[in-house]
Amino acid sequence: MVDTDDIKTSKSIQQRTGRTFHLATRVLPKRIRHATYVLYAFFRVADDVVDQPDGPGAAVQHERLEEIREAALGHASATGEDAAVLEAFAELRERHDIPDEEVNVFIDAMEMDIAQARYETFDDLVEYMRGSAVAVGNMMMDVMDVEQQETARPHAAALAEAFQLTNFLRDVREDIHEYGRVYLPQATLAEHGVTEDDLAEANVTDDFRAVMQTELARTEQLYHEGVAGIRYLPEDSQFAVLLSAVLYAEHHRLIRARGYDVLTETPELTRRRRLWLLARTWWHWRRHHDPEAAFYAVSAISEPSPAAETPVGVRDSSQPA
Repeated sequence: MVDTDDIKTSKSIQQRTGRTFHLATRVLPKRIRHATYVLYAFFRVADDVVDQPDGPGAAVQHERLEEIREAALGHASATGEDAAVLEAFAELRERHDIPDEEVNVFIDAMEMDIAQARYETFDDLVEYMRGSAVAVGNMMMDVMDVEQQETARPHAAALAEAFQLTNFLRDVREDIHEYGRVYLPQATLAEHGVTEDDLAEANVTDDFRAVMQTELARTEQLYHEGVAGIRYLPEDSQFAVLLSAVLYAEHHRLIRARGYDVLTETPELTRRRRLWLLARTWWHWRRHHDPEAAFYAVSAISEPSPAAETPVGVRDSSQPA
């Protein structure tokens, strides 16, 4: 069993850095909740290596990520202030048979952030998200002990990508100013005549709004695919994943309400709004006991029309949805 103090340390990291995800984690059953604290803390420890505006040089970042990789895989003893988190994760990985591949592709994605700050096409971004998002979803499925993993996997991948893309769309301002990164595909920017100077100078033009509309629509298609797979998760975990989807998707409502302006200020959910969404989602969950029905009854994303449905796993970078 993971040490109680290590769980507390991991939980405090999530409380401090992931308020939206923390609320959803709290409604998980205990058997998964504690493990999720550890997973999130591990992801944050690695992410923090590359997400420091005035952090150390590339060589130091690479070295630290390799130390984290070796400790996470149980190949070396964890050291430093993050030792407790890394030791807890290594134990969790072994107990739940999390494949080494998932750890490796996650760390590889963090290392990509050191050298790569632009993505030419959406397909290029999908390749990055295999490590930064899909690996996270796969590890969560291992912790949940999903019985129908092969059936659930493409849906989980779509939902993980949707969450990541929502973060990218919300954080355009922060990413370019603090980290010098642009996660909007260069092809989409070029198609609408938007330059990086427009992003840096907060020029919220009609062309920029068109970029956001394109990427929001693409992301919402992934929510459609992802939410459709919640039914394949253990019943005691479905509500928490549903709530996560509702909370992340709510940023789309905020973005649209601001006229797609994510350049002058980063949209954020208030605590009151998060709690309201929790209550409303729970009411619809108890009423329907159907994750898709509850999601479309509450969330900022409309139910897809039959003509708009796309087979799970399809990624067409030439189309917004």
